[in-house]
Amino acid sequence: MGKLNYTKSDLERIVMVQLENLNAMHDLLSIMKVQNELIGKTNDKLKKEISGLKKQESKYSGYKKKK
Repeated sequence: MGKLNYTKSDLERIVMVQLENLNAMHDLLSIMKVQNELIGKTNDKLKKEISGLKKQESKYSGYKKKK
């Protein structure tokens, strides 16, 4: 293969595009972090609700009608 020659301007443009891509990835990672935190909080709330429902279920299961 032949040698590729890049001008200073070409290299500067390549570096700028790479920097833009890195910034975009950083933004996406930040968004994903927030989403993961929200999912974690939602899971905790659901666990508490399910636990409460199970306690109510067990509380009322003692009152079954006798035949």
